[in-house]
Amino acid sequence: MDFNVLSLLIWLPVAGAAIVIGLPRRRPELVVPVAFALSILTLGLAGFVVVDFDLSNPGFQFVEKTAIWSDLGIDYNLGVDGISLFLVALTSFLFPIAIVASVNITDRRKEFMATLLLLEGALIGVFLSLDLILFFVFFEVLLVPMYFLIGLWGGERRLEAALKFFLYTALGSAFLLVGIIFLSAQANDQFGSPTFNYLELLNLDISTTTQYWLFAAFGIAFAIKVPLFPFHTWLPDAHTEAPTAGSVILAGVLLKMGTYGFLRFNLNLFPHAAVELAGFLAALAVVGIIYGAVVAIVQPDIKRLVAYSSVSHLGFVILGIFALTSQGVSGGVIQMVNHGLTTGALFLLVGMIYERRHTREISAYGGIQKVMPLFAGFFLFTVFASAGLPGLNGFVGEFLILLGSYARHPILAIIAAVGVLLAAVYLLWAYERVFTGELDSDENRALTDIGVREIGILVPIVALIIFLGVYPKPVLDRIEPAVERVLDRIEDRTGFDSPLRISDVTTDGVEVTP
Repeated sequence: MDFNVLSLLIWLPVAGAAIVIGLPRRRPELVVPVAFALSILTLGLAGFVVVDFDLSNPGFQFVEKTAIWSDLGIDYNLGVDGISLFLVALTSFLFPIAIVASVNITDRRKEFMATLLLLEGALIGVFLSLDLILFFVFFEVLLVPMYFLIGLWGGERRLEAALKFFLYTALGSAFLLVGIIFLSAQANDQFGSPTFNYLELLNLDISTTTQYWLFAAFGIAFAIKVPLFPFHTWLPDAHTEAPTAGSVILAGVLLKMGTYGFLRFNLNLFPHAAVELAGFLAALAVVGIIYGAVVAIVQPDIKRLVAYSSVSHLGFVILGIFALTSQGVSGGVIQMVNHGLTTGALFLLVGMIYERRHTREISAYGGIQKVMPLFAGFFLFTVFASAGLPGLNGFVGEFLILLGSYARHPILAIIAAVGVLLAAVYLLWAYERVFTGELDSDENRALTDIGVREIGILVPIVALIIFLGVYPKPVLDRIEPAVERVLDRIEDRTGFDSPLRISDVTTDGVEVTP
């Protein structure tokens, strides 16, 4: 490797933010093209990492390490494995789309685009950091641009929603910081020097009781980010008040920091606690699946409906992770990506109709497929993908999660399957009320269908939804070795034997050997 590609992935968007801010105000037409070009360069780097990724290596690749503060064991340490690979790719994919979707924002446009680019760099940093202090810095820094996206460019209750988002997540981060510092102190006792190096901390010998406390400290921070029931109350307001780009990034990527944190840190650093608490976390996930779906059914606001659908769908990811099976965890990882695509597309579509009608109330619509047939087609396609229709990406993740969790928590898997049915209910019922029926409103008759720019935004997402639904093998081939490595570590440390390993399933993931 002749260049530090992971560093470029992080710092190119950050440098891009500075470039955008430096553009002359008399040339506002340059802001969006420059921000878009920089985000496309980042996407190209992410594509290079995906293509050049070694499928036979389950460990971290493209590793970069430079000492920052040797006395405290703090390093600039980056790496990517099969678990973080596609979260980085998803992040770099969604930001160019978010930028193009925001061309109509004229209020402080430079600041808006710079804030988006700063957020992109911080998010990628979260997924690439192998030093816990570096991870924590990125984990915290991204709260600032997200706070401003909601607070400056959001809806009527934007300040309240932004403050709630910031306070909830900052509170969780306080627990995370305490846990990280305690781990370093343990390393100092056992190794003779402090360290925040993730790979070195994996070698710590931590008592089971201490693991419970540390699991809770890390887990609270990540549960709030997911958000896992009952830590979800900040999410609907944040989604509802955020601008379209903010909602896309919040649902598509930012929430995945929580699920990623559970998988990367809680399972690997505290394996005894993870095994013992797996049933409890899986039960909470199922409660979230059903709760989110039921509350989504009764929402009068279509954006809040999609927000509550995130609570439900991310419950599937947590269920898959704490199934502690190859299929469950692999399904959880690919479902993070799938959810980012489908829910991101839904928020884009809601934003498009809001720009035209300036209301999100479902009751204000009806019959608009007659005047917006292209928009209705894209919306229905995305609804099918989100509901898990076979042949589209949502089915792949949910199938693997239910398959893997049934081997470990059969009753919870059966209850979770009800959540799949409820998803079809709230999504299709929303589609029926908005798009079908009589077109009896003058405001709705005046609606115009989506144009070339909006179609161009949606087509890449639709293409990926189809590709991942029909042929997920290239993604799973990169995810599964890293997942097997996690489960092997849990088995080595605890003696826990996963009831279903990837070798028990044929390559197409259909036939299962008892």
